[in-house]
Amino acid sequence: MSNDAFVRNLIFQSNDLGKQSDLLLTFNGPVPGVGDHSPVVWRVSTFGDEGPYQMKATYRNQLAFTKPQVEHGSVVGAATAVQINVGQQTILTKTGNVFKFSSPEEGTAGYVKAINDAGAKEDLAIGFMTSGQLLPTPMLYFNEVGDDSNVTAQFTPTLRAYVTSDYQETEILRGEIQTPMLWEMDLAKLSETTTLNLTRDANTGHYKITKA
Repeated sequence: MSNDAFVRNLIFQSNDLGKQSDLLLTFNGPVPGVGDHSPVVWRVSTFGDEGPYQMKATYRNQLAFTKPQVEHGSVVGAATAVQINVGQQTILTKTGNVFKFSSPEEGTAGYVKAINDAGAKEDLAIGFMTSGQLLPTPMLYFNEVGDDSNVTAQFTPTLRAYVTSDYQETEILRGEIQTPMLWEMDLAKLSETTTLNLTRDANTGHYKITKA
């Protein structure tokens, strides 16, 4: 992914869907360069069975590393964060009870990297910055990264959509989603604003997402 700034506004809409359904968005595709990691649910929205419904979601390609705060299997906040561009790296340290990321410096071309130098195993996460928010929206979670170990990732903003009622926003996905993937797209390849229709075949019960 390049460092060129872009924003992608996605509008998912339905009309007379025929069955109340939850649409889930997550960046759970393969990520070159990383070891054990778990995707984080980005958005979940309920679409009713009758009438029009709509969900808006905005992605901004400014990446950030965080020291996430996790409760009951969901990311609920961050102790600290740092914005980072592709080709840069940062170091997590701990002084007393305070965590801090170093200012990003030149690292491995094509990758983002965070080194754990906090003296113990620590959780890390990659997210993206949202306009008006101090802390990033989490996308990928790394459990107990070893001291003097690192997370190195070549991240492409490939978003996937599913219909499933088993998850909540910011929940860490510990396994595969058990319903079929409906839609997948590298957001860098879309226009700034894209409208998508969520439909359901009344005869088969199969869902589909298509451009409006």
